Amino acid sequence: MSRRALSIALFVLLAAGIGWYAWREYGAAPASTSGSTSGNYSNQTKAAGRPGMPGFGGPTLVVAVPATTGDIDVVMNGLGTVTPLRTVTVRSRVDGELMRVLFDEGQLVKEGELLAEIDPRSFKLQLDQAEGQLKKDRALLENARIDLERYRTLFAQDSIAKQQVDTQASLVRQYEGAVQVDRSQIDTARLQLTYTRITAPVNGRVGLRLVDPGNIVRAGDATGIVVITQLQPVSVLFTVPQDSVPAVMKRLTSGEKIPVEAWDREQKAKLADGALVSADNQVDPQTGTVKLKAQFDNADGGLFPNQFVNVRMKLDTLRGVIVVPSAAVQRGAQGLFMYVVRPDNTATQRVVRLGASEGTRVAVLDGIAAGERVVVDGMDRLRPGAPVEVTGARPEVKPPPEKAFKGKGKGARKKSESSG
Repeated sequence: MSRRALSIALFVLLAAGIGWYAWREYGAAPASTSGSTSGNYSNQTKAAGRPGMPGFGGPTLVVAVPATTGDIDVVMNGLGTVTPLRTVTVRSRVDGELMRVLFDEGQLVKEGELLAEIDPRSFKLQLDQAEGQLKKDRALLENARIDLERYRTLFAQDSIAKQQVDTQASLVRQYEGAVQVDRSQIDTARLQLTYTRITAPVNGRVGLRLVDPGNIVRAGDATGIVVITQLQPVSVLFTVPQDSVPAVMKRLTSGEKIPVEAWDREQKAKLADGALVSADNQVDPQTGTVKLKAQFDNADGGLFPNQFVNVRMKLDTLRGVIVVPSAAVQRGAQGLFMYVVRPDNTATQRVVRLGASEGTRVAVLDGIAAGERVVVDGMDRLRPGAPVEVTGARPEVKPPPEKAFKGKGKGARKKSESSG
């Protein structure tokens, strides 16, 4: 026998064996069954491979909940940055040696609290010099006034010329001006002496010390001595889309308080409660957004400057609307839709129009009525008109039809063998 003939014979035997095995596993029926029963069984096997169709596979298990009527908040979310209301770099206003630093880094300070001192001795000397000059000029002024009165008396007696009286009066005015200059110099010296005591201009938290004692500080230094940031209260800057600006401005200009919440980066913990205080006056053309500012008391110090937070702003509340879980919403070629379980336990598609969402809930403005059951799990195996079975838990995936057929085939074969 040639090799080709042998190969053909083996192939025929293999095909015959596969056919016999397939007939034995799937095609065999009990001898007692009639032809009509066999036909019905064949129809069932054809239908069982289509999910959700009646037949051997049965109805599709789904989780469905009724649509309810309730209130839902219109919440706008955004990413914000914590910004101090005031940030002040504390600098020296006079030149001199920094003698003492009286604050601790990170300390909370109050307005007017002493932070540092500059050597005041040179400024005290300037004050003493100005005060001495004032005493001298006052004495000269008093003497000039006495001479003026004497000259006026002599002029009345026609003993001196009028020019001498006028000259003396001018001298009096000159000394009066000198005294006024001396007083201003004294005030300047006292002010300079006051500047040797550097105090906190605002309430807030001091940062790291920028200059150590012993250094010469000057009024023109750019770095300063320390930076103070005001944390109580504190503001948060965030953005909203330009399409939302009219609704925001309507609430803001009405004087109503718009509550704002600050949440951590993962949106698991609420950091602070505040309110919207102002809005920017222009739209950013690059992003199409508008900046808003919210203010928080921050009594516990939970917000820190330049910290990124998630902002939730409650703009309005929709009352008496249809509310369903957001898991029920599907997106298809026709838009947003949901699967609804009809009273006869079959599924149908409904195109819906959604409103605001809050957490895992969403408002349905059109397409669903209160009390209708919407599918929230198991919709990936559904088709319009398919029978369903509603369960309270996540539906388990049924075994493939092939395994079910094998079980029935073996049972039928054992039954046939036992009867035989």
